[in-house]
Amino acid sequence: MDREKLFLYVLLAIVTFSVFVIVRPFLEYVLLALLLAYVLFPLHLQLRESVQRRLPSTRVAEIVSAVTLILASFVVLIIPILYILTAFLEDLRLISRGETDLQTALIERKLAEIAGVDVDIQETAGQLTEFLFSVFFHDVSHLIELSLHVSLGVALVLFLVFYLLLDGPALVAWLTDASPLSPGVSATLVDQIDRTTWGAVVGHAFAAVVQALVAGLGLYLAGISNVVFWTIVMMVLAFLPLIGVFVIWAPAASYLFLIDETGSAIFLTLYGITVVSFIDYYVRPIVIDKRARLNPAVILVGVFGGVYTLGFVGLFVGPILIGIVVAILETFRQEYRSSAQPELDTSGDSPGVDDGTATPRSSEVSRTTRASRK
Repeated sequence: MDREKLFLYVLLAIVTFSVFVIVRPFLEYVLLALLLAYVLFPLHLQLRESVQRRLPSTRVAEIVSAVTLILASFVVLIIPILYILTAFLEDLRLISRGETDLQTALIERKLAEIAGVDVDIQETAGQLTEFLFSVFFHDVSHLIELSLHVSLGVALVLFLVFYLLLDGPALVAWLTDASPLSPGVSATLVDQIDRTTWGAVVGHAFAAVVQALVAGLGLYLAGISNVVFWTIVMMVLAFLPLIGVFVIWAPAASYLFLIDETGSAIFLTLYGITVVSFIDYYVRPIVIDKRARLNPAVILVGVFGGVYTLGFVGLFVGPILIGIVVAILETFRQEYRSSAQPELDTSGDSPGVDDGTATPRSSEVSRTTRASRK
C-alpha cells in the first residue's frame, strides 16, 4: 500500500469517527429514519405512480407522495402512544379519587386474606400519579432539555425520511459504485441485506399484531373491560418477545381471581399460557425465520440487545444488524469461498439466510438501483 492510499484510509477513519461522535446523540433517531424510509419506500413507489397520473412533473409527484406518507406515518405512530399515555394517567387519577369501576374494596380485602398485607389501592394510585408527575416536572430545566432533544430528533427523522424516500435509490447506487467490491458481489450483498431486513421487519410486526389481537380476544372472552385500549397497549408491548403481552393478561387474570371471578381467571390464565404464548414461542420465530432466514435464537438476542442499547428502535435494529452480519458472511461464502474451492459442494442452505434466489422485493430494489444509476 503506497503512502497516498494509507493517508486516505487514515483520513477516512478519522472523519468517520468524528461523524459518529457528532451523530451519536441522535443515533436512535437516525436509525429510526432509515427504518421508516425502508418500510415506506414500496408504498412510496405505488403512491408516486398514482399521483403522477394527475401531475405533470415526476419530481412534484415524488414530493407529494413522500409528504403524504410521512404525515400518515406520524399520525399512525404518535396518536396511539399519546392515547395510551393519556388514558393511563386518567385511569390513575380516577382510581386515586375513588371514581373507578374497579372493585378496589374487594381486591384490598382479598389481598389482606391471601398475603396478610393491608393495601390501600386508592392511596397507592395517588402516590404513583404524584411520582410520575414529579419525574417529568420536578426539574424544569431537565424537562426543557428533554423536550428540545426530542423535538430536534423528531424533526431530524422527518427530514431524513423525506430525502431518503426521494433519493434513497440514488444513495444505494452511489454506495454500490463506491464499494471496493465487484458489481456482482455488491448486487448479491444488497439483495441479501434487503431480504434479511425486510423479513425481520415484516415478520416482527406481523407476529406482534397477531399476538395482540389474539390476546385481546382472550380478554374480551374473560369479561375484561376496555378491551380496545388494552389491545392497543399489547400491540406496542408485543414487539418485545416473551414478556410483552404477558404484563397485561397476567395482571388481568390476577384481577379476576381477586374479585372472585375464578372461572374467568382460570380461563384467561390457560388461554394466555397456551394460545398467546404459542404465538410468541412458535409463530413469531417461524414467521421471521421464513422471511429473514434467521434462527429464532438470533432474533431473540438481537431484540433484547437492541432494546438495551437503543431503546424501542432496537426492537428492529438489533435483529437487522445481526441479519446484515449473516448476509455478509453468506455473500463471502457464495462469492469467494466457493470460487476459491470449486471442488467443494456449496449448494447447501445456510443456517442464517436462504439461497441466492431474489425475492420480488429484492428484485424491485435492484431494478430501482440500476435505474437510478443510469
